[in-house]
Order: sequence, then structure tokens, then C-alpha cells
Amino acid sequence: MTERDLNEAAQQAWNANAEWWDGQVGAEGNVFHRLLIAPAQMELLALKPGERVLEIACGNGQFAREMARAGAGVLATDFSESFLERARQHTAEAGLQGIEFRRLDATNEEQLLSLGARAFDAAVCTMALMDMADVGPLMRSLPRLLRPGGRFVFSVMHPCFNHNGAHFLLEEEDREGELIETYALKIVDYLEPKVRRGLGIIGQPVASWYFHRPLHELLSVCFDAGLVMDGLREPAFPPGSPAPRPLAWANFSAIPPVLVCRLRVAG
Repeated sequence: MTERDLNEAAQQAWNANAEWWDGQVGAEGNVFHRLLIAPAQMELLALKPGERVLEIACGNGQFAREMARAGAGVLATDFSESFLERARQHTAEAGLQGIEFRRLDATNEEQLLSLGARAFDAAVCTMALMDMADVGPLMRSLPRLLRPGGRFVFSVMHPCFNHNGAHFLLEEEDREGELIETYALKIVDYLEPKVRRGLGIIGQPVASWYFHRPLHELLSVCFDAGLVMDGLREPAFPPGSPAPRPLAWANFSAIPPVLVCRLRVAG
């Protein structure tokens, strides 16, 4: 499949999953978002009231609403009209102002640049770069979309640990008469970029398309576009977090399932 075919397949999958996914995640985000992703992103964004933020791949608008509550003006975009409908509905029900939702394909550089030169103080992409067939257009556009001193914060499934090449392990040991459980990962591949289908949430109607990029490849696209990294977080669930099933990420407190980065325009 070509990149265009893969992008269209990814879009179709998200349109098919949007209503079900929204029901699972909820208007305020699931525990993954509330405990790991949103706090790290808000910390690195360090928003000031009145700033204008571009959100890429906003989904049901959960993080857009969080930024609006912090006083930011938000242009929230997604390539799934089904998700945008859910986002508008949740935002209206919350009575929030200051958010505009717009359909946009973040793999299309022309669409991105049409948003306006130096129009944003910050940009954010929540858990979506691994869903994109090509992240180059977004990275090349950001230096022209952001104002001087602007920053871009993104979160992704951690490329080292949270991808289809990771096997979840649970071992039990009788240690001096006490049964000890140890949770671990076996990584069977990492360095080779791969396109695979998988489940973001168990039970979703259609498998998602995932574009695994090792760290050197993901960050090289950013650096080549003139972005430099000045912030990094690797959030993990705290020990003792409730786990819905034995091999849920909540039991892997020593391994981060999420990577959150902040980049700025060089110079």
C-alpha cells in the first residue's frame, strides 16, 4: 500500500471506531489520559491565559477542553469527521467557549500551512503521531505555524516499550514460601520501522493502523525540520494502581507506556 492508501485506511478505521472509542474514553479521558498523558502535556506546554494553541488529531476533544479551561484559545483539528462531531457535542454540553473544531489532514502540508503563518503560540498532538502514515509534513509546517518562542508538545505510545513488538510477561516465583509475581516485557523487535494493525483499546470494532518509528527516526524528522527538543517525560502508572486485567499497563509500574516530548523552533 502507498502512504496515501495507508492514510486513507487509517482514516476509515478511526471513523469506524470513533463512537465506540468515545464511549470508552469518555468526555474527560480515560485513566491513561488522566494520570499519564494530560498531566505531562500540561506541564510541558506551560500554557498562559490568552495563548492560542493548535491541536492536531484532537479526537473527542478531551485535551482541547482541558486547555480551554486553562485559558487558552484552541483550534482543534482532526481528519475524522465522526470524532469532530463527538468533540463538538461534548464541548457544547460542557458549556465551554474558546475552542474551534476543524477538519484537517495533518499529513497534508498545504492544509496545515493554510492555518496561517506564525498564528499559534503552541501546538500539541496527543497520542496520534504513531497513527500517521507520514509525520514529515507536520514537522516541516510547525516552524512556520508557531510564533517565536512557540513550542510543540506531543505524546506517543513509547516507541521502545509500547508497540506490537512488545510481549507482556507475568512470572510467578515461590520465594521462601511466598509467591512473588514479576511483570516484564520481552522486546522482539524495535529498530525497524513497521506498519501494523493493532488494538488501541481491547474490543474496538476495527483494528487501528500503527506506524512504529524507533526514536532515532521519529526525532530525526523533527530535528531535520529545525525543531529542537528541550523537554521529555516518560510517565508510568504508580505502584499499586488498579488493573482491569493481569497484563494491563497499570501493573508495569517500572516501565513507561508513554513518551511525551517538547520541541521548539531552533534559533
